[in-house]
Amino acid sequence: VQLQASGGGLVQAGGSLRLSCVVSGSMFSINGMGWFRQAPGKRRELVADITVSGTTNYADSVKGRFTISRDNAKKTLYLQMTGLKPEDTSVYYCNRAPPYAYWDWGQGTQVTVSS
Repeated sequence: VQLQASGGGLVQAGGSLRLSCVVSGSMFSINGMGWFRQAPGKRRELVADITVSGTTNYADSVKGRFTISRDNAKKTLYLQMTGLKPEDTSVYYCNRAPPYAYWDWGQGTQVTVSS
């Protein structure tokens, strides 16, 4: 399985971005998926996840601002981010949602929010 995240960039505080993650192979539709982020010097954290049936969960820090979704036909995971804050600055990755073993992480996509 290969994970290709894209859509990051530089945005001002309060702005929006939409991240995408294309998952190669046939495993996407049968796995819960998550968006993770890692800021310099910090541990990687799960910010949102979505089950196979579409149930979503969010970290408190992004609840009400981020929306995770999936398109099984396109094998693509999305993260719509609004109301971005400087503390959202991180490299964002997609992967299988816990508690299952992660696939190789790929390069992720950088999101930088200026104040």
